[in-house]
Amino acid sequence: MCGIFAIFSKNGEPIKPKMYHGSLHSLREIAYRQSGKQRHRGPDDTGVCHIPEQGVVMIHERLAIVGVHTGHQPLYSENENVILIANGEIYNYLEQSSEIAKLRGHYKPKSDCNVIIELYEEFGEGLLEYITGMFAFVLYDKRSKTILMARDPFGIIPMYIGEDTDGNVWVASEMKCLVEICPKIEAFTPGELRFGKADNLVRKTYFKQPWQSDIPNLNTDLNLLRTSLENAVRSHLQCDVPFGALLSGGVDSSLVASIATKIRRERDPNFRLTTFSVGLRNAPDFKAARLVADYINSDHTEVIFEIADALDGIRDIIYHLETYDVTTVRCSLPMLLLARHIKSTGIKMILSGEGADEIFGGYLYFFKAPNYTEFHQELVKRVSQLCDSDCLRANKVTMAKGIELRVPFLDTAFVNYVMSIRPEDKIPGELNCFGDQQKHRIEKHVLRAAFANQYLPDEILWRQKEQFSDGVGYDWIDNIRRVATDHITDNEFATASERFPINTPSTKEAYYYRCIFTELFPGSGAAKTVKRWVPRLDWGCPEDPSGRAQAVHQVHQ
Repeated sequence: MCGIFAIFSKNGEPIKPKMYHGSLHSLREIAYRQSGKQRHRGPDDTGVCHIPEQGVVMIHERLAIVGVHTGHQPLYSENENVILIANGEIYNYLEQSSEIAKLRGHYKPKSDCNVIIELYEEFGEGLLEYITGMFAFVLYDKRSKTILMARDPFGIIPMYIGEDTDGNVWVASEMKCLVEICPKIEAFTPGELRFGKADNLVRKTYFKQPWQSDIPNLNTDLNLLRTSLENAVRSHLQCDVPFGALLSGGVDSSLVASIATKIRRERDPNFRLTTFSVGLRNAPDFKAARLVADYINSDHTEVIFEIADALDGIRDIIYHLETYDVTTVRCSLPMLLLARHIKSTGIKMILSGEGADEIFGGYLYFFKAPNYTEFHQELVKRVSQLCDSDCLRANKVTMAKGIELRVPFLDTAFVNYVMSIRPEDKIPGELNCFGDQQKHRIEKHVLRAAFANQYLPDEILWRQKEQFSDGVGYDWIDNIRRVATDHITDNEFATASERFPINTPSTKEAYYYRCIFTELFPGSGAAKTVKRWVPRLDWGCPEDPSGRAQAVHQVHQ
């Protein structure tokens, strides 16, 4: 995981020096300073490629995870005509390296992302058919002045694209690098590529699956479901540095930690996974996480935080997140404190359970789904919006402290399989079709059933969903809502629609976050990049995104 930044002249010609903070600066200087706003994403190294005669600068802020000693970026083709900056991990790079070696006789990649260059030289923009992983990359072919940029199918890795007043193209991993330069900014669409010259970038959707438009009819195969997730976790364990796992005590993070432990013990019976949980003192998640840690014999740490300490970070977290979404802000403050502790231990990569709720229907408001069709369509919508909520939070919070977070549940092949399962097998609330016919089905039932009698204690495997911002301690949401609300007067809130016509905040808490966001990221372009996470109001769900607001929620002690 890293940070990428690039500037491309609109016409492929040199860009004249610009005024920056009152002084005249070269394009390279401006690029280096702007990329510095995301240097926390790459604490290990900064690499620069400047092609002044073509008006191009490409910068890479590196967090070294795979190919620690050889993977310095930008990466170049053998003739140095193709330049690449990439953020993320290509999980099938070993398989692709073998195929490239067959074509060339010999090939040894410098890092996992290196295969992108070789595949480009063989297949051009078609290379996206051959790689799987989490990624955002920018490739430049200086022979033809051609650009290729792409983002992974679910937006696990962030990327923004902007245009300055002269029509030059700017790209960055974080919006903060672009906002003061580019009046036009947008989040790059997941599953999309853009290809061509800077003044004529053609947009194409390279990720298209039947489940995105059709109602699937695949019967659940519990054995296949289990082995598919095991394979996803195995692929995500490629790592040349110390790693660990987040462990909330929910079924998602607990399964990832347990599977990773089992896989690593195949070659080292004494392996102990390092796990972490965070919460207020006596948080509901702590007890559950301890049960899992004891069961898998992990080296477990509980990070206890005080409400006041977390509240102090509201402005900082909005700056790192680049969003004003209420759900995301609430979840991210405890997570930032956890990431800071993990950083202090020397761990650089962490596994997590994001994505399971979106593909299995794990949120408690899904109990309100009126029918199978609407249930599946809501899953599709949630998957498409992961880039604006859970993936955005997970990536930007951990990268704020220079830590890479990996999400096995969002392995492309695994998502495609789970989203192809018929909705009647996944919808919660109906009578069980995999076990006791007398009990109403818990959310994510098929996932739990696939791992029954192994990997986890039953009290964890069948524990009801507890959203992260609730599980860290019920007092947390109550206090952040109160404090944020107290900052806004009734008169201020009455002007919400006039002051914020785009995504008008509907509560004082949302208004407060929006005010901070606007100070940090002025302009309507920045505001439009944000999508809000709310339950389905037309299903009769309360607007507050907390799981405790749902009628089916059970209080965890």
